[in-house]
Amino acid sequence: MVKEEVTIVPYDPGWPESFRREKEHLLSSLPDDLIRRIEHFGSTAVPGLAAKPIVDIMVEVTDLDATKTCIVPVLEAQGYEYFWRPTHGDNGPPFYAWFIKRDPRSGVRTHHIHMVEGSFTEHWERLLFRDCLIEHPSVARQYEVLKLRLASASPQDRVAYTRGKTDFIVAVTHLAKRRHRQI
Repeated sequence: MVKEEVTIVPYDPGWPESFRREKEHLLSSLPDDLIRRIEHFGSTAVPGLAAKPIVDIMVEVTDLDATKTCIVPVLEAQGYEYFWRPTHGDNGPPFYAWFIKRDPRSGVRTHHIHMVEGSFTEHWERLLFRDCLIEHPSVARQYEVLKLRLASASPQDRVAYTRGKTDFIVAVTHLAKRRHRQI
């Protein structure tokens, strides 16, 4: 999983539609009482930004335990890969449900679906990062340059690629939170 190639491609104007179709599919497949909101986040949600061609989706669920029993079997039966992931490190809480959807013909990842409860503030702050990149194209370009450099340096190491982005993401998110509080 973590050794799959890190490939950054130019922005694809089809990514928002891919998100919309997946959101529609999830809403039609999953129990209404467990799903709150569904958001497109990550680089594919930022117009014009080069990205790994994987649409990141954040799903607010009312109960992660119920997600394990009522959602996981549905999505696994449809071919999604399921992981119970720690938010930090290798084993530390809070944990959340993470799914990978792949193209059935090629096996290439197409979507990452993160299911978290509304109280998982750190996850929801990713929307602040997304919004900041959309509102500030120069910051988005800096991020793109960083991602291209990291992907080139560690094309077979997703962990190194992700770690390399962390300081930038934390700094931008911190600024976005300060600005958000001022509004």
